[in-house]
Amino acid sequence: MADTYDLIVLGSGPGGYVAAIRAAQLGMKTAIVERERLGGICLNWGCIPTKALLRSSEIFHYLTHASAYGLSAEKPSFDIKAVVARSRKVADQLNGGVKGLMKKHKIDVHEGVGTLTGKGKLSVSKDGKTTELSAKNIIVATGARARELPFAKADGKRIWTYRHALVPEAVPEKLLVIGSGAIGIEFASFYSDLGAKVTVVEMLERILPVEDAEVSAFMEKALTKQGMAIHTKTGVQKLETTAKGVKAEIKFGDGKVETQEFSHVIVAVGIVPNVEDIGLEKLGVKQLANTHIETDGYGRTNVEGIWALGDVTAGPWLAHKAMHEAVICIEKMAGAKDVHAMSTANIPGCTYSRPQVASVGLTEAKAKEAGYKVKVGKFPALGNGKAIALGETEGFVKTVFDEATGELLGAHMVGAEVTELIQGYVVARELETTEAELMATTFAHPTLSEMMHESVLAAYDRPLHI
Repeated sequence: MADTYDLIVLGSGPGGYVAAIRAAQLGMKTAIVERERLGGICLNWGCIPTKALLRSSEIFHYLTHASAYGLSAEKPSFDIKAVVARSRKVADQLNGGVKGLMKKHKIDVHEGVGTLTGKGKLSVSKDGKTTELSAKNIIVATGARARELPFAKADGKRIWTYRHALVPEAVPEKLLVIGSGAIGIEFASFYSDLGAKVTVVEMLERILPVEDAEVSAFMEKALTKQGMAIHTKTGVQKLETTAKGVKAEIKFGDGKVETQEFSHVIVAVGIVPNVEDIGLEKLGVKQLANTHIETDGYGRTNVEGIWALGDVTAGPWLAHKAMHEAVICIEKMAGAKDVHAMSTANIPGCTYSRPQVASVGLTEAKAKEAGYKVKVGKFPALGNGKAIALGETEGFVKTVFDEATGELLGAHMVGAEVTELIQGYVVARELETTEAELMATTFAHPTLSEMMHESVLAAYDRPLHI
């Protein structure tokens, strides 16, 4: 006989485990199926361990620039194995935390490979044994994996995906990063701060292409100043591993083709959803052109009783988006009233490089394309007292408003700790705040958040400190 539940969640990443917890809170008998480690990619191989690595490189950067703060640190050094070990320890701690949450909420955890075998049916295979499960509702939250180059598969030695880049045996001497999204730029920043000579190539016309154009331009200058080589409108046509490294055939924007040698390559060119061999075709679950599962605003697929969320569905592919839609999905499933369909308009994006980047809403260009007449405010970190005291004067805050209504259309930030500051604008947009409320808000002094206030004032020609 199959074990019977109200809900089975296939995959335990941020979307999956949050869905399981919310279901249990609403009284559903819930099971979760995971083939690797609870917490999925984010907790084990993505969001969290990368931030642990970046914290180490950030501190090393401060040590090597201690004199700027009136301090001395003679010949600072690092042990990359210890840096990696700390990162893995952080991941292990959070993995244990998810285990504890599953136990607290009485959620059954089935370890193994899950496959949809029929309507409301799922089998779990591990070590040659198969367990049959059944439920009225099943959520597919199987996540995604790194997209690889068709002409050069990652070998873990010289050609890396993010998983390999998280556990290096040594810091690359000369590193090529292919792709300049958040993942690529974060690893470029980490390894550069630890002494690697880093080159970043991007097919599009600017790095961090989803960000506001001014942010992208600022970041290119900042990273170049740090010693990175940045090449936009540039592609890699061929990779060839050698005994000493990798030969890369690079085609630049002007059409010039050049072969350069690197010790290592990180491929950061997007993700591929984990949709293979889980039974979707058998049930007739519709997929989008990019193979991600098609869902409505509540996580429902075209097949009754089958839901999907997280990176296996449409973007943006962010852990916080998955967690938010997990709650929406479960509450809709439970028949709760006033459940609003998922909207991506107020989901922030963050890049934890040095300097950091954060944004929410429309860029200035997108706002104009949408037909808005805009008011734009911009305030530099150099005009902020706290930033000067911290020695973090690199960056700015930019806000975009609808001239007609005062609606905050978008906010874009680059600089120290902006990934923490952005939430203020996220809340403002969620509450449909206008420039009037933001101007009337008291911001603590001295704080970096005062830049947020000044940017709003600047949009209406009222800045106080510039």
